[in-house]
Amino acid sequence: MVTKEIIKADGIYNRYIKRIIDVVLAVVFAVILSPIYLILALAVVIDTGFPVFYRAQRGGYQNKPFRIFKYRSMVKNADQIGGGTTALNDSRITKVGNFLRKTKLDEIPQLFNIITGEMSFIGPRPELLRYTSQYKDEELLIHRVRPGITDYSSIEFINLDEIVGGENADEMYEKYVLKRKNELRVQYAKTVSFSTDAKLLFITVFDVLKKAFRFIFRRKES
Repeated sequence: MVTKEIIKADGIYNRYIKRIIDVVLAVVFAVILSPIYLILALAVVIDTGFPVFYRAQRGGYQNKPFRIFKYRSMVKNADQIGGGTTALNDSRITKVGNFLRKTKLDEIPQLFNIITGEMSFIGPRPELLRYTSQYKDEELLIHRVRPGITDYSSIEFINLDEIVGGENADEMYEKYVLKRKNELRVQYAKTVSFSTDAKLLFITVFDVLKKAFRFIFRRKES
């Protein structure tokens, strides 16, 4: 059955206009931020060596897995040491990685995922394959839009580590967070439009700057 939500997700804006905007902005930002890319890469290497990037698989557009680009913010082989959810004060997070996470700078390499068509600036946050493989009913709408750097769920769960706590993070995530995040991902897929994207971008920039300043000034005070 073809619903208005499917029609919207498969519409001209989501399939074509949004993609053009993504590519143009991603290329411009990648060029402008190139010095910062080098500085952050050096910081990661000096702190804990190579690799610079974290390239784990995530569920993608049209249910095709892809490898996400992030600056490595944890110790090497962190996935083999602990779970997929980052706990509060997770011991796997490196010194530089803590700064990258609190300021969200670990996410900026995803501009390359945007350029290659695997992601968008705005869209459902990429999820682990073990969760995306379980999507059913309305959740399948999530596959009809490209995953993004930010969406409704990113804003609501900007302090996810504080919500899942310091122990049994995966269990807490699955019990208290996953269902809500999927509801918010579906909400985005149902309402994808230029106005929705502009609103989410504005809110995200404001919230990220607020979180970054709070982290930086808290460290100065201590």
